Parts: sequence; structure tokens; C-alpha cells
Amino acid sequence: MGSVTGFLNTDRQLPKTRGTKERITDYKELYVPHSEELTVKQASRCMDCGVPFCHNGCPLGNIIPDFNDAVYQEDWEKAADLLLETNNFPEFTGRICPAPCEGSCVLGINKPPVAIEHIEKSIIEKAFKKNYITPVEVKNRNNKKVAIIGSGPAGMAAGDQLNKAGYLVTIFERDPEPGGLLRFGIPDFKLEKWVVERRVELMKNEGVEFITNCNVGVDVSADKILTEYDALMLAGGATVPRDVPTTGRNLKGVHFAMEFLTQQNKRVSDIDFKEEELLATDKNVVVIGGGDTGSDCIGTSKRQGAKSVVQFELLMEPPKVRGNNNPWPEWPLIFRTSSSQEEGCDRKWSILTKAFIGNKKGEIEGIQTVDIEWKGRKFEEIPESEKVYPCDLALLAVGFLHPQKEGLLTQLNVELDDRGNVKADNFKTSREGVFTAGDMRRGQSLVVWAIHEGREAAREVDLFLSKNEGKLTSKTSSGYHL
Repeated sequence: MGSVTGFLNTDRQLPKTRGTKERITDYKELYVPHSEELTVKQASRCMDCGVPFCHNGCPLGNIIPDFNDAVYQEDWEKAADLLLETNNFPEFTGRICPAPCEGSCVLGINKPPVAIEHIEKSIIEKAFKKNYITPVEVKNRNNKKVAIIGSGPAGMAAGDQLNKAGYLVTIFERDPEPGGLLRFGIPDFKLEKWVVERRVELMKNEGVEFITNCNVGVDVSADKILTEYDALMLAGGATVPRDVPTTGRNLKGVHFAMEFLTQQNKRVSDIDFKEEELLATDKNVVVIGGGDTGSDCIGTSKRQGAKSVVQFELLMEPPKVRGNNNPWPEWPLIFRTSSSQEEGCDRKWSILTKAFIGNKKGEIEGIQTVDIEWKGRKFEEIPESEKVYPCDLALLAVGFLHPQKEGLLTQLNVELDDRGNVKADNFKTSREGVFTAGDMRRGQSLVVWAIHEGREAAREVDLFLSKNEGKLTSKTSSGYHL
């Protein structure tokens, strides 16, 4: 522990963001350049706890106090080594993770927690800048081939691990570029795509093969993949969105959030798309769903020049501080405002969509709602609280149900669980030699959980192909590394 009084003398501070009026004119990331001194001071706040609960909060088990101390000592190479032991892609989690580690920070009991996410991002960017991270030649190839379906964070993490262990890894992606949700779901103002492309290029240089525009189960059969590869991992994500099946759902102008976000990500990257252009420009936009995807729709709508943006949330408004039923070190269920919501949005809580209202042309022009009152886990509609909100574009951001079954999963005939996800025992599906990881197995979740899943599933593939004598067996506090 470098500074025994750092948590007493230094307040939590994050890099400043660009003003809302400026940043909604482009799709660049929010933060302005900051000094190295800021990060070093923030690292000094870590108390090097006897029991570091941040380890438990992080799905990857990142060695947080140790890399904080290395940053305080300004030993950036050591900090990077420690960070990369458990996390394949800190440049992603350092930008888009909700930081459950910070929710479990011991300092957070009575003070603002250590700025772990900011420190993580600073470490990995310093490592790239100083060329600590360069392509590593993989020696002792074993000539066994692994196919991974899906190039999102789970598939990429599994591919990275298996490639370093000596396997010949091919990652199949049905979209035109690798990255999955990172590439086509998350807007550039949260994660600029050069960050994803930099990592993909590094993996390519280390031997991972990416095949894009290839929908396995449609463009190539599952049987062909099973014939040509020694193992198969399913990491295609939970891609079937939850709908709002109510009156007027088929009106023009009612869309799933991912249709809207994916198209804009392609537009920013100058990637062609065949779908009809979907824009919020000069429209009254209503976003149904109060989570991260809903916020992404808000920020994108603002940048496209929406006339107004309203966000509906079925749940009640959270408290400003932890309740007695939500003690530390649980994730604090408190009121939060995302960067997109800061840019201008009318947020409505405890509100239920009753119907989409259309005009004679079959276009949406309003949404009928009713206020609700929560009573335990159930709610009741409040009489005489009906209202109609003007709406030219409704974006449904109410989560995802399960992976797409048609095509690949149908051909493989793997067993599914009661939620429609691929059923697995320790990442092994019901079919020999076929594994699964990420949202396709656990359901819709966080990027950090997807990376964890990919790492753990890679170990199971390694053990399977090497007859329980695999290389990925050096256990850290959570995952496995070489």
C-alpha cells in the first residue's frame, strides 16, 4: 500500500466530460484528456483492505488493490501485467462496465468508492501507448482446431485464451465486422470502434482467424463445422428481443432498440445497410425501457436531432441512497443518471404502455399509458391516470429473451433450459465437443460477465481436447490464465 492516508486526503475525482451541447454534435467519447497525476492520486485512495471485497464484486476477480498500488508507484508495466492476468480486454470494461467492483469497495461504506474503472482504463491505455502490448508469437501449436460462433466479448475472450494455449482458433461472425455487441450495439460515444478494431487486429496478428459475413447454420451448416473442427463453442449471445405485445404494435415507427442502434453504428463507420433508414431527426421519440440500452437510444436520438425524448420505466424510481434492505457490499440500487440522460430526456417512472396509437397512414403518432403502483412484486394500475404521449418513433429497449433458435441451434439439436438459453453443465452442452458461453448460456448480462464466461469455457475446451491435461489450469482469484 503506497499511501496510508490517501483515502483520507484525496476525494474521488473522475476526468471531466465534454459539455452536453458540444458532445451531442458528434459520436466521440465523452471524456476530455486528463493528467497522469489525477489517476495516480485516485489509485492512492485504495486502502489495501485485509479482505478486499472488490475482488468479490468483480466477475473476473481482478487483482484490484495490487494494480492500484502499482499505479500509485507509477509502475505502469507492472499494473498492466496484473490487470491482464484476469481480464483479456480492460479497454472494454474500463469504458462500459457498470463497475460492480466499486459497489463492493470497502471505502464505499461511508465515502465515495475508489475510481477503479477509471484506473483500469488508464492502465490499459498507458500500456498500449508505451508498447507494453504487442503481438505475442504463439509457440508449440498443437494443430487442434476450435470454432467459435460469435465474436462478442465471450467469443473473443475464449478465442484469445485458446489461441495463446496453442489451438488454431477461428471465430465466425454473421455481421460484417467482428466485435458483436461491442461493435454494433454500443454507440461510439461510449466505445469508439477503433478500440474494438485495435484489439481484433492484435488477435489476428497473434493467429486468431475471424470469418465475417458468415451466419453458421445458414451460410454454412453446423455439421460442416463439426466435421472440420475438433471443438465448437457457441457464443452468439441473447439476440431475441423482448417485445411489447400491445395494441398498435405493428404500426410504422415502432422498432426494437437494437435495430436503431445497429444501423447508427454502421452509419458512423460508413458500413452499408440494406434496411430502410431509421432516424430520430425532428421526431418525438419515446424509449420504452430504463436500462443501458434505453440510455444508448436516448444519446443516439439526441445526436440525430430528435424533437423530444421521453423514457418510460416500468419500475418505481429508486432512492437517492441505499435502503436498509440493500446493504453494502451488495450492488447499490440507487438513482443514477447516465451520460445520455444528462443530455436531455424526460424520465417517467412506474408507467405502463397500454397501446400504440396510429394515424390513417398506419404510422405511430402517440402512446397511451397508465401510471402504476407497485405492491411488492406486483403492480396495480392507478385509476384515471391514463395519458397519451406524442410519439413519432417508439424504441423498445426492454431486454432480450434468449438466443435465436432457428438455424444453428436447431441443426445442432442441443438441449435448452427453461428460459430458452443453451443448457450447459460446466459450459458443456448436451452434445459432445460443443460448448457454450456468455449470454447464450446465462442469458442477458454484462460485458464483464461475458469475458468471464469466455475464459472459463475456454478452460473446459482445453481440458476436453487435451484429455484433462490442459494448459489453462493456473487458477487466479476467478478465471484461468496461461
